[in-house]
Amino acid sequence: MPLGPSSGDGTRCVHGGRPDPGPGLPTHPGPVLSSTFDLGVGPDLPTDFYGRAGNPTWRALESAIGELDGGECVVFASGMAAIAAVLRLGALKGDLVLPSDGYYLARSLAQAELGPLGVGIRTAPTGPVPDVRGAGLVLVETPSNPGLDVTDIAAVAAAAHAAGALLAVDNTTCTPLGQRPLELGADLVVASDTKALSGHGDVVLGHVSTRDPALAAALREARTRSGAIPGPMEAWLVHRGLGTLDLRLARQAENARAVAELLLDRPGVTDVRWPGLPSDPAHAVAARQMRRWNGLLRFTLPSVDAVARFLEASQLVASETSFGGLRSSADRRARWGDDVAPGTLRFSAGCEDTADLVADVARALDTAVRAEN
Repeated sequence: MPLGPSSGDGTRCVHGGRPDPGPGLPTHPGPVLSSTFDLGVGPDLPTDFYGRAGNPTWRALESAIGELDGGECVVFASGMAAIAAVLRLGALKGDLVLPSDGYYLARSLAQAELGPLGVGIRTAPTGPVPDVRGAGLVLVETPSNPGLDVTDIAAVAAAAHAAGALLAVDNTTCTPLGQRPLELGADLVVASDTKALSGHGDVVLGHVSTRDPALAAALREARTRSGAIPGPMEAWLVHRGLGTLDLRLARQAENARAVAELLLDRPGVTDVRWPGLPSDPAHAVAARQMRRWNGLLRFTLPSVDAVARFLEASQLVASETSFGGLRSSADRRARWGDDVAPGTLRFSAGCEDTADLVADVARALDTAVRAEN
């Protein structure tokens, strides 16, 4: 069901990709669980003919996400499947420029699979406009994961296009409600919808959106060839979760602000980063290009043992490696090989009552830091 251009975020989340109503039709259609479709007897193939090439449940979700991103959406089996398709597409044009402090598996995939094939791979920190000479694709992640640094998307887009390169933006930490990279000049926006977009920690899925029909067609062909397709049930679950994205992000951002402000004054806590804080080094750029704040922050405790004590003492914060879910969680990122201090935590604020979450974090910090002294 198409929505008007003035529709708000909540309306788009609730109604995006939904079919037109009609007597006797389900108001909440379920997933189309079929790998085969009737081909008919005519010379032309129908829209759906085989489960690896297309599915109505995918298209409903793609319509909803595409409206939010402001482009044409192609869903994939995971965020990494989406990134892999983008990197392989960019490698056909030239070198790859990747964030040195972004999600580590993107670098790992490029170095392990594309580098040995002769693709040049360079890395650059999030923040400054990178050297894009000879690049076929520039990938930025902003705010970065886990550092929460921010890149000026419009400036990088201008540099990439002047060099003849494509710009892809990993928008996982922001979601389409927090940031619309295509409007800022990006050619591609990629995200792991496993995180906040679906929001319930029960599904793995990713997507790529673009305003270029040729790029969208190339991505769909790559998905069909590689088989990196989502299951209909997974796509349906993400579409269902998307309906509450606006509400969830509002509470998560409120909680992230409250926790970040608490952390600023806590003994034993250092390196607090959340772009929504006016004192954050990335705040000025983030405020210029982000539409709203999100629920992800970071901070550092004195030691690995202090992290363990914090997580053990907390009743509301789970020890999990994903983020963007209903309940708050924290992940010690050095265990995954990120170039951060041993006690650095990526904290994902959930949808708990703000006062409850702040009180719980304060108590857990008291326990963690008291034993350190």
